[in-house]
Amino acid sequence: MPPALAGHVPLRNQYNDGLAAPPRLVRCCQAINHGSIEDLRVYSGEPAFDGSPAVAADVKLDVADEARPEVALADFVLSDEVVRLLRRLDQIGDGVIRRIEVRGGIPRRILLATRFSDAIEPIVK
Repeated sequence: MPPALAGHVPLRNQYNDGLAAPPRLVRCCQAINHGSIEDLRVYSGEPAFDGSPAVAADVKLDVADEARPEVALADFVLSDEVVRLLRRLDQIGDGVIRRIEVRGGIPRRILLATRFSDAIEPIVK
């Protein structure tokens, strides 16, 4: 287990765990393969697709674009990055993820938006 996850039980580590929104987010990342999901709203720790977040695909024209092998599977173990993203969603509670950067069908980076007072609150306390 990677050091960042040592001592922690993943909140969700299987794709098909009965939750609708996170699997939709996982499948969206797989479908994009390379690109980003932008302005994704989060309510009660769950991604919301009601506002139709923007999706940008980064398409290379000089190589074949290969899909992730999990696309064909009904259930699979989630990557560490996906587990971290789902944990972050739970921490966010209600908010906006400005951008989820996707590489190889896996979310690699996120850009969060928050109010200034919310961002410095943990530092001031």
